[in-house]
Amino acid sequence: MKKIFILIGVFNTLFLLKAQNKTDIPVYLDDKQPLELRVQDALQRMTLEEKTRLSYAQSKFSSPGCPRLGIPELWMSDGPHGVRAEINWNDWNYAGWTNDSCTAFPALTCLAASWNPSLAALYGKAIGEEALYRKKDVLLGPGVNIYRTPLNGRNFEYLGEDPYLASEMCVPYIQELQKTGIAACVKHYAINNQEVWRNHIDVQVSDRAMYEIYLPAFKAAVERGGAWSIMGAYNKVRGMHAAHNKLLNNDILKGEWEFDGCVISDWGATHDTYESAMYGLDIEMGSYTNGLTSESEFGYDDYYLGKNYLKMVKEGKIPMGVVNDKAARVLRLIFRTAMNRQKPFGSLANEAHEKVAYQIATEGIVLLKNDATKKNPVLLPIATDSYKRILVVGDNATRNLMQGGGSSELKPKKNITPLDGLKKKFGDRIMYAQGYSAGRQMYGHVDEIPQSTIDSLRNDAVEKAMQADLVIFIGGLNKNLYQDSEGTDRLSYGLPYCQNELIEALVEANPNVVAVIISGNAVEMPWVKKVPSIVQSWYLGSINGDALSDVLVGKVNPSGKLPFSYPVKLEDCPAHLYGEMSYPGDSIKQEYKEDILVGYRWHDTKKIKPLFPFGYGLSYTTYKYSKPVLSAKKMNANETLSLSVKVKNTGALAGKETVQLYIEDEKCYLLRPKKELKGFKKVELQPGEEKEIVFTIQPQHLQFFDDKKHQWIAEPGKFKAYISSSSADISNVVEFEYK
Repeated sequence: MKKIFILIGVFNTLFLLKAQNKTDIPVYLDDKQPLELRVQDALQRMTLEEKTRLSYAQSKFSSPGCPRLGIPELWMSDGPHGVRAEINWNDWNYAGWTNDSCTAFPALTCLAASWNPSLAALYGKAIGEEALYRKKDVLLGPGVNIYRTPLNGRNFEYLGEDPYLASEMCVPYIQELQKTGIAACVKHYAINNQEVWRNHIDVQVSDRAMYEIYLPAFKAAVERGGAWSIMGAYNKVRGMHAAHNKLLNNDILKGEWEFDGCVISDWGATHDTYESAMYGLDIEMGSYTNGLTSESEFGYDDYYLGKNYLKMVKEGKIPMGVVNDKAARVLRLIFRTAMNRQKPFGSLANEAHEKVAYQIATEGIVLLKNDATKKNPVLLPIATDSYKRILVVGDNATRNLMQGGGSSELKPKKNITPLDGLKKKFGDRIMYAQGYSAGRQMYGHVDEIPQSTIDSLRNDAVEKAMQADLVIFIGGLNKNLYQDSEGTDRLSYGLPYCQNELIEALVEANPNVVAVIISGNAVEMPWVKKVPSIVQSWYLGSINGDALSDVLVGKVNPSGKLPFSYPVKLEDCPAHLYGEMSYPGDSIKQEYKEDILVGYRWHDTKKIKPLFPFGYGLSYTTYKYSKPVLSAKKMNANETLSLSVKVKNTGALAGKETVQLYIEDEKCYLLRPKKELKGFKKVELQPGEEKEIVFTIQPQHLQFFDDKKHQWIAEPGKFKAYISSSSADISNVVEFEYK
């Protein structure tokens, strides 16, 4: 079917060109003409039916162009951390291609934990090249929803709890992705922070929380990143579905932010023809249909933006101005992608992309704890000649973590597991015990593990731990139902599959335990004081094992910093403190009662100590900060301040440190957090080396959103600037006044 559309388009294009002189090419086909002229020229040539047909799917992952005018279709692909294997035209089964294996890149929590925007740029470029090779036009990502609760099943796809960090990391990703001619489709817009009841939960949120917490990354993606498309979310916001929400789409996205791109629905997120037409949805995808492969009368024309949309236009219920705007946005997207003849060549699953994945993975892994034991100063980095018998324990040591999870499922060309990586380093000194079973890798089902199996696996691991010199536990979450998975949230904050009991038993049998938690979420750690070394790893993709093992043995010095806070217990997370109406709601509505106090803003302001704070991460070396120096003590509305600090590597190993800038408004007529992240820079230092970091403080860094005035305000008064290595490190403080 796709080939038929392409051939029709090519024939019509050739016919148009042949019918005219070379100097009389239609404007819309002349890529030397300005984009808007081409769009308007195409519009005036199209019939009403052709214009409305642009706005809904023709298959699971494509929407049509205009074959009569030689305007091609759009092809889309899931892409949270890799280009998904080919799906059939009209069902969710895989097409069975043999040439669609990809590079699995680390999930975005890992990218966020790198705190390195230059890596975000490399990520966007590499994944764009893979999408380009696969002849895609729109990559469904990146995800920039805010981490509100550690139970959200899709947190692993996002960039953490802080809007400034998420903004700074998504912009270079989008810019470099779109340089390949592939559109970013930034998701899930907006206020989409849980999977339970995701299709209908109605979120009640204040304007302040919306503008200060949940929208900034989307705004940055549009205004600074130049995103060509946005994906409308499943949930409702203030009574109206997000995919066709007047406030989100018309007033904010296309109004305040002047977005000129395309709003594409999440698959099945459309619910009303009139709202979709009038409130900003441009392409409807994935509505429930048997489509073209059955005798069902319900097909693609029955989509909300299908024949009913056309009927409403003909009846005068929907103005032609709306039709033309919607069609223009789709055409603009097509011209930028499918009809862009200046695109570079793509490439798939090559060494260069693996290198990018490796860099992101190694810089994202976070060392949470590395205390001395009775026999060892510290367990990490592991000296390769110090241990004769090393026991690796855990289902995640061998599990394919690219399977399951819904739309994040990938078909990687390479899958190096943690056990594979460690065996490369230590050979036959490595023993393995599964320790626990997580069941089969599935989406939408959970295996029940018999107690006898649980006991047997644990006993085997404990017996082997007694004989080992070092135990490396590799567990955490996976992509199964009720873990890090689309469609469901976690059922509890604790580790699943009886892992806590297993860890307790292991450390009792052998005190030399390194615990590696692979997850996209914080997890409860009742054993935190007993285990000497703890590493937060992530879904690292194709090169998982090589990246993790290189950090564990010290080939790479860990430099990751947490992109979210680690609460001690679930009730320390504000979304859960206020009861069920705050999370997950009553199945119909929910209220974001914590308002702007999300993550570290809550911990700092309410003085609730986290287990591990936002921005935290250890190294195999040590760093010393000098006292920060401000360029002036006062700042006017049209001025900026420079803040400089020197950072010195005082240890014996080279490393990378992320210097963080937080700002506190000492007094305000509205509630403000204790402090907020307003800058960060990652610096590489050799042993003994010192470098100066300079931050620029701008008036916008002092602003808050006044919901009554509906504007951003920087109130005159006193402010504090904190230079720190995490949100909990407040030793380096300078004060200034804003007038």
